Parts: sequence; structure tokens; C-alpha cells
Amino acid sequence: MNGTYYSGFLLLGFANIENYRICLFFIVLLIYLLTLSGNMLIILVVHFYIHLQTPMYYFITNLSFLEMWYISTTVPKLLSILLTNDKRVSSQWCFAQLYMFHGLGMTECALLAVMSFDRFMAICNPLRYTTIMNEKMCRYLALLCWSYGFISATLPLTFTIRVSFCGPLHIDHYFCDLAPLLSLACISTSINRTINGCVIGFATMFNFAFIVVMYINIICSVMQMKTNSGRSKAFSTCSSHITVVMLFYSTAFTVYASPQGAHSVDYDKMFALVYAMFTPLLNPVIYSLRNKEVKLALRRMIKMGFINV
Repeated sequence: MNGTYYSGFLLLGFANIENYRICLFFIVLLIYLLTLSGNMLIILVVHFYIHLQTPMYYFITNLSFLEMWYISTTVPKLLSILLTNDKRVSSQWCFAQLYMFHGLGMTECALLAVMSFDRFMAICNPLRYTTIMNEKMCRYLALLCWSYGFISATLPLTFTIRVSFCGPLHIDHYFCDLAPLLSLACISTSINRTINGCVIGFATMFNFAFIVVMYINIICSVMQMKTNSGRSKAFSTCSSHITVVMLFYSTAFTVYASPQGAHSVDYDKMFALVYAMFTPLLNPVIYSLRNKEVKLALRRMIKMGFINV
């Protein structure tokens, strides 16, 4: 910064990567572009292929749309740091990123829970499924997820903004997250950490517990099926969702549920990369692109000229 004073924050990013910055820039850029294109492809396929316009794929498109915003909250600034080595961020930008990141994260928690409810209704109550999970109900549940996530994120944001920070304002992370920010506070942040823990803990644990309850009921229902083909079909519709849930929650629990100081900062940064970058990248592959219906829809779309290859 050539010795000039800067009143915002500095994102320290990753240490000892100076010789690899440009290489990492292209790797991260490739992941970012693949994530955006993969999730956008899912949205387009569901939109153009009428047989995929079901409650399950409606929520998948919501998840894909969310993942595009989720990765866009952190990766563009990371790309800028890698390319220009300019680590400065304004306080307004930092708090906006904090709010978007946690708002989208808690929305995803709720959305994964709603998707488990959809699978529960489809498998355990097939005769009432289309009646209950109609278009109006799906839109209501999706709106509920988005509203819940961003309303919940306002509480940690409000208490973090009110904290007085002491210099140097160097955030030991590649984006503005709660723990690195609060470590710069001039005063005790025990109340903030307790409130943040309650809000994020409820968002994750309540939704995770709900998912577990839904799958316990699904397993009990599937085990009562008389044919192996019926069991196999039922489990196959849930396997992708279970994989996404395990990937998302395992990394989130590692970072946010661990005691303070349990892991090194670099360790937390690496796990943050998994749920902030690789989970959005893998979701289209795990959830939809390996699905036979989606592959069939892609082939038909290509033949009809919706996608130029």
C-alpha cells in the first residue's frame, strides 16, 4: 500500500503462496467458472424439460441458484487477491460479505431440510404427495427457506458491526468470517460468540436433526417394501441428497462447531475452501448431472438446439 493509511480491513489470505499466486488464480478461476456453468445448466435443463418440473427438481434449481451466489460471495475477491495482491477491503464490503455468506449458508441448511421433507412425502406418503407438494406449497417452502436464512443472518451481523476493532485490522482469512473478525476486537466478545453460536447452532442443528428424523422415517418405510426393486428405487432417489448433506454439514461442523482454538487458522481456511468452493462445484455432479433423467433431458435439449455444442 506504499505506506498510505487505510481505514478498512486487510485479508491476509493464504501464507507462503507468493510463488504460486498466478497458478492458483487460474485453478480457482476454473473452479468458479465450472461451478457457475454447472449450476446454471441444471436450472436450464429443469426449465426446458417438462418432465423434470417436479417438486424435487424445483428445490434442486433453488439449490443451484443458491450455490451460484454462495461461491460468488467469496471467490471473486479471492481471485482479485491472487491476481493483484491487493488485499484491502472496506468495512462496508466486509460486513456485506459476512451477511451474504451466512445468509446463504443458513438458507442452504433450511433448503436441505425441506428437500428431505420432499423425499419423505414422496416415499412415505406417495398417494398424497402430489396433493400436498403442489406448486403453491413448493414456492411457499422455498420462500420460507430464503427468508429464514437472511433474517437469521441479521443477528450475528448486527452484533458484529457494533464491535470496536483494534489495529492492525488484518483478517487472517481469505474472506470476512465471524471468528477472524471478532479476533480483532478491542473488548471481550464472549456475548457475541454466544449469540453467534446460538443462531448458527440452531440453524445447523435444528435442520440437521429434522433431516435425520425424515430419513429415519424414510428408512422405516423403505424396509417395509416387499420388492427389492422398490427399495432400490427409493434409496436411489435419496442417495444424492444424503451425499450433499454429509459433505455440507461435515465441513460446516468442523469449522463452526469446534471449540475456539481447537484447530489452527490454516486448518480452518482449508475447510472453509471445501464448503465455500468445492461443495457448490460438486453439487451439480452429485445431485443432478449423474441422474439418468437429467442426462436424457440434456441430450434432448442438445437435439432441439437449446444448447450449442
